[in-house]
Amino acid sequence: MNTQKEKPAVRNFPIPTPEQLAALGVGGLAYVRPVIVNGQTAYAIFSADGQQIGLAPNRPLADAAIVQHEMIPLSVH
Repeated sequence: MNTQKEKPAVRNFPIPTPEQLAALGVGGLAYVRPVIVNGQTAYAIFSADGQQIGLAPNRPLADAAIVQHEMIPLSVH
């Protein structure tokens, strides 16, 4: 009896373009990443295509700005 689980096949998928992501609704997502500005931590806000669209002094304000613009905030680690 074989007790090992089969590994799933790995496939190479092309990286979607920003236009393709927007067509899937990813345009409603923004991600937040901590950055250093003038020696202090701030929180940069990026659109799903990676373009920086904002900067906030703390995470709660970054999330609030995203929600105010009818987007969903995500974290990047």
